[in-house]
Amino acid sequence: MSIGILRAAREADLPAIVAIYNAAIPGRQATADTEPVTVAEREAWFHSFDASSRPLWVLEDGGAVRAWLSFRSFYGRPAYHRTVETGVFVDPEHHRRGYAGQLLAHALGAAPGLGITTVLAFVFAHNEPSVALFLRHGFAGWGRLPRVAELDGIEHDLLILGRRL
Repeated sequence: MSIGILRAAREADLPAIVAIYNAAIPGRQATADTEPVTVAEREAWFHSFDASSRPLWVLEDGGAVRAWLSFRSFYGRPAYHRTVETGVFVDPEHHRRGYAGQLLAHALGAAPGLGITTVLAFVFAHNEPSVALFLRHGFAGWGRLPRVAELDGIEHDLLILGRRL
C-alpha cells in the first residue's frame, strides 16, 4: 500500500529533514547524536548524496515531509562500493503509519539499479521498533557491538543488521 508521495530529497526539504532527525535525539533510540544539529551543519551532508548511487529519499504526506531514508557509502573504501548503510527517520508525530516500511521497501527495490548488492543498518539493540522493521524487510543480525554507545550514562549495544540483495 502506498502512503503519501515518495521522492528524491530536494534542498528545500533540508529543514524538515533536520527537524525530523533532531526530534529523534531526545528519545535516545535512533541516533548517537546527543545534541541537535543545525541546517547549516547538515548542508555538506545533504550535498554528499547522489541520486544515481547514494540517494536520499523523503516521504511527503499532507504537503509536508514526514519521513526520510538515506543510502550512505559504507566504510569509505573502494572495495565496499556495492555496500551501503541505510538510516530511516520518521517524524514522531507520524510514527506507526507505515512510512518507514514504505521508504525501506522502495529503497531495497531501487538498490540493484544503483549497483548496490548489500544494505546494512546499524541499530541500537534497545530500539525494538527499528529492529523489527528491518527484520520484517528481510534483514538478519550480522553482528553485535556490545556497550559501544553511552547515552546519558547508560551503555548500549549496537546491532549490525544486513541484507544481501
